[in-house]
Amino acid sequence: MDHDDNQVGIVDAYVALERARGVNLDLVEVAPNGEPPVCKIMDYGKWLYEQKRKYRESRKKSHQHTATLKEIRLRPETDKHDLEIKMKKAHAFLEKGHKVQFTMFFRGRQMLHQDKGLAVLDGIVEQMEDIAKIDRPAKMAHRRMTLLLIPK
Repeated sequence: MDHDDNQVGIVDAYVALERARGVNLDLVEVAPNGEPPVCKIMDYGKWLYEQKRKYRESRKKSHQHTATLKEIRLRPETDKHDLEIKMKKAHAFLEKGHKVQFTMFFRGRQMLHQDKGLAVLDGIVEQMEDIAKIDRPAKMAHRRMTLLLIPK
């Protein structure tokens, strides 16, 4: 290819080099494994810069949004104000695109009142329904009840 991206066809390497020098550009081998190898007349420095820029942009996009799991720990007797603060934090996590796991811990006689913990988690689901959806509903495992929310 020449500097205007026109197909030239099979040309001797010396002729291609002369054409590149004639327009003050470089002869760059684009596809070395082709038969015959494909070369292009272009500004090599500019091409290298563009490739690095594309690479950086792709890396930036891939690292921009990595959804991680954030955990918020609760107890059945967590005070309303403390719960509101934890809900604001969960809301911020969900807005950033993170998954949020609410973990309700039960100790001793609290195991008799699992319905209280379930009621608290149900209230959380109701308050978060505008920004999140349930990925894994509230489930009891040993002495803890977990609920997993993901952003909508």
